[in-house]
Amino acid sequence: MFDGIQFASIGEFLSMGGYAFNVWSVYLLFFLFLLVNLLGPLRRRKKLMKELQRRTVLTERQRAAANE
Repeated sequence: MFDGIQFASIGEFLSMGGYAFNVWSVYLLFFLFLLVNLLGPLRRRKKLMKELQRRTVLTERQRAAANE
């Protein structure tokens, strides 16, 4: 299973043959991208639901005032 691993130690793995900054920064950007794309729509949905609830309350108040 691990026959293709070319690193002799964890330190060598983390340094990525001298390209650690490039490799790990790409991983970081990828996970940030995933996080934004997962949490962004959830935040927008929550904000939209609050706005719809606010509009519903206002509409009901306007109807009640018009019926008086």
